[in-house]
Amino acid sequence: MAKTYEEINAKIKAGEAVVVTAEEMVDIVQTNGPEKAAENVDVVTTGTFAPMCSSGAFINTGQMLPTIKTSRVWINKVPAYAGLAAVDAFLGVTEPCEDDPLNKIYPGEFKYGGGHVIEDLLRGEEVLIEAKAYGTDCYKARKMKKIIGLKDLPYALLCNPRNGYQNYNCAINVTEKTVYTYMGMLKGKCQNANYCSAGELSPLLNDPYYRTIGLGTRIFLGGGIGYVTWHGTQHNPGVDRADNGVPRRPSGTLMVQGDLKQMTADWLRGVSLLGYGNSLAVGLGIPIPILDAEMAAYTGVSDKNLYTRVIDYGNDYTNGVARDYGEVSYAQLKSGSIVVEDREVQTAPLSSMTKAREIAEILKKWIVDKQFLISKPTTTLPI
Repeated sequence: MAKTYEEINAKIKAGEAVVVTAEEMVDIVQTNGPEKAAENVDVVTTGTFAPMCSSGAFINTGQMLPTIKTSRVWINKVPAYAGLAAVDAFLGVTEPCEDDPLNKIYPGEFKYGGGHVIEDLLRGEEVLIEAKAYGTDCYKARKMKKIIGLKDLPYALLCNPRNGYQNYNCAINVTEKTVYTYMGMLKGKCQNANYCSAGELSPLLNDPYYRTIGLGTRIFLGGGIGYVTWHGTQHNPGVDRADNGVPRRPSGTLMVQGDLKQMTADWLRGVSLLGYGNSLAVGLGIPIPILDAEMAAYTGVSDKNLYTRVIDYGNDYTNGVARDYGEVSYAQLKSGSIVVEDREVQTAPLSSMTKAREIAEILKKWIVDKQFLISKPTTTLPI
């Protein structure tokens, strides 16, 4: 029997909704089947916590007298894009500090960047804002310099163009030399394998055809409430899929946003990746309404039935011809080792399963406590 968003929200408001995490749903579906699971469960919560480089914040720094139209902006010496109106700027999380002490010792290495600025603001620390302008009749000032905290900023919006990748590669390096990538350090001769997904807890793996996710979907974002505002950059759902609908390689992505002032440093953490640069670890969780047996089946897929590709990030990847070394399940990846061409290779996640579970549990509690309703998307993501 199908359910509607209205029926599910009515149960939430009445304190009668049955809410489980995606990990719990795996056992429920395996034990009872999708039809029975759909009758008994109303919402499944998901979670992921990992570096998400395509992230940042729109910040209004506040005006001054005489007024200014900033053309160049720095926040704690990290450049922000100022090609916007007056005192608006966009701070990208991968942008490095121009005065980074580590870079002075090791050129190309960065300890501090845009992601760290966001974390500092959330921790209640004040930041130095500097700006330059070319001056106009209506904006006469040419310089601005002030120290300010998050609470004093007129506006701060976390706006992430590409988060929550639906599946992603397992990265190896078959060359002789160690390489440093956004997937972490990859030792030469295939000595390690890194992956970045929460597997059966990952949001888009629990709704592979985006039946319940789209414009206006309410989510857990950075410890506060955010929204899906469109499909993300590099959204590419047209890849080969398994029988359960799950893509076997990088596919869908999300653009998400929310009020930065509602968020916490527990769920937005500045990251420095050796040899690559800066990023931001983002906590993201999406509730999946169980509208029918099909949705129950999707949310009941286990790690052993979720697969991704093993891709060489050495010379092949950098030259644009990434060699494919086959397919592995997330159960295999999470076991600590996989086999690549008859060789056992140690695996390590860039995403935190502990944090992903926490997010799913927090979102579950919000719903059970009637603090969070399920929003029907205005339009779902392109498929």
